[in-house]
Amino acid sequence: MGVRFLKGHGTENDFVLLPDLAEAALTPELVRALCDRRAGIGADGVLRVGRDGADWFMDYRNADGSLAEMCGNGARVFARYLVDSGRAEAGELTLGTRAGPRRVRVPARGDVTVDMGPPRLLDARPVVGGVPGAAVSMGNPHVVVPVATAAELAALELTRPPDVVPPLPTGQNVEFVVRLGPRHLQLRVHERGVGETRSCGTGVCAAVVATSDADETAGTDETAGTDDTEWTVDVPGGRLRVAWNGAADPAAVVWLTGPAVLVAAGEWLVGDDRSVLG
Repeated sequence: MGVRFLKGHGTENDFVLLPDLAEAALTPELVRALCDRRAGIGADGVLRVGRDGADWFMDYRNADGSLAEMCGNGARVFARYLVDSGRAEAGELTLGTRAGPRRVRVPARGDVTVDMGPPRLLDARPVVGGVPGAAVSMGNPHVVVPVATAAELAALELTRPPDVVPPLPTGQNVEFVVRLGPRHLQLRVHERGVGETRSCGTGVCAAVVATSDADETAGTDETAGTDDTEWTVDVPGGRLRVAWNGAADPAAVVWLTGPAVLVAAGEWLVGDDRSVLG
């Protein structure tokens, strides 16, 4: 007995995608087994293909088996699968997520763009390693921490969750961000329920929102008053583009654009440990 799967990634934030597994069968034990990088397939999380009325539903789980509200890189991989498999046509489609519906623009080839919804700057003022951070919700919780230099960013030890004081009520993803130039950031992230990952789509968006807000507060936005709303964010797994004009329209949604790559398909063999199937 086995479980059919595909493997994909968005800027090396990687996922096991399950195209035809029932929701009840996706137990935390199964998620952990699939994501195990030595005894399983290996991934930062699992994407189960489901339905939300007439729309597709992205049932996303973190590698530790916990539920996640939203995943920007995962949404692009999910949508790329739908189009490449013929389940949806290229163009714009809507995905259901635990953070609400999200529009996705999927060309027949190339990068995918996701409507990440409107961000929300939270009142919390957490401190990480003595540095004040900005709390941002992208449907899931983030704490964005500024870093002075790229060398300091590279030297960070992120094998364990950063100490956030006080923590957000449901935990947090923590993004460490250095400014490389006007609307150009570099980032590393420790994801809630996963650990350090090569990229985090919602985290990249949160970093842009927090940095833009800090620029506006300080009056240092070098592109203020222009039509330029696109940011470039470099992560260990590649480069993402974020479009947001929150200074002009606080209700504006954030658009995230980047690669979505399917790399393998197969059957995961459960073997003797059938307990993971519930």
